[in-house]
Amino acid sequence: MPGPTRQRERTSEDETESEEETGCPECESESLVRSGDGGELVCEDCGLVIEEEHIDRGPEWRAFNHSERQSKSRVGAPTTQTMHDKGLTTQIDWKDKDAYGRSISSEKRSQMHRLRKWQERIRTKDAGERNLQFALSEIDRMSSALGVPRSVREVASVIYRRALDDDLIRGRSIEGVATAALYAACRQEGIPRSLDEVAEVARVEQKEIGRTYRYIAQELSLGLEPVDPVQYVPRFCSELGLSEEVEQKTREIIEVTAEKGMLSGKSPTGYAAAAIYAASLLCNEKKTQREVADVAQVTEVTIRNRYQEQIEALGIH
Repeated sequence: MPGPTRQRERTSEDETESEEETGCPECESESLVRSGDGGELVCEDCGLVIEEEHIDRGPEWRAFNHSERQSKSRVGAPTTQTMHDKGLTTQIDWKDKDAYGRSISSEKRSQMHRLRKWQERIRTKDAGERNLQFALSEIDRMSSALGVPRSVREVASVIYRRALDDDLIRGRSIEGVATAALYAACRQEGIPRSLDEVAEVARVEQKEIGRTYRYIAQELSLGLEPVDPVQYVPRFCSELGLSEEVEQKTREIIEVTAEKGMLSGKSPTGYAAAAIYAASLLCNEKKTQREVADVAQVTEVTIRNRYQEQIEALGIH
């Protein structure tokens, strides 16, 4: 049998839940919101405080900047797929200082050097983990060079781990599969990076990246849709120094011509570059075909061909 205290707690919880379900007892409004710290339940319409002194399940300390938050926090970093051990093992800091920031003696320094060396050695137990560590470090290096966000690195690491579990690495280079996983993650997350841009920061040929990407996309059933040329427009316009008007006109050209079925079988980067070139002429912010081609990493011939098709479809002479 539950005690009276237990019954009172349960009764108060039931009353709170019923109040949240039925709404405000004053104006019968159902628009109830909690305050930022979660301490009060307030009616949006009449301002009645329905519940206060709610249990705050956050930390008991306060921090006003990142350094204070780091010094007061008593937990480690969250687990991540971008490290072979998911960040669960310990690390020895490279600084030769104690907890108070004072330099340690030469004897302690040599001891910490030996510990750091053995710590790195025992983090990987076999060749498989060493290869995984190398592949994830390659993904991190290429992601930094491409300037993609952290979420893309996480997705790329998950795709590589899936390929490793399905034994898709056998017979292929680690760098090739890692680069293909990164390109697939960019496609999956909607971050526009062309195959040429990925190949520039990779250590394998573009042909191998494309071949490996098609293979893992098919084997892992990633189901990636074709790239929308509109995704490239903001970055290309920014690098060319074009105005918002040109960017808006470019989007309009792509949407109108794509509805007429002209996008099928065309390179998205070349299609976006031609639309930007056409929009810059229409908005009197002319850019040469060479300038647009250098930014989009396509040839001038591609821009001329797509440009002619687009202006004919728009009925512009």
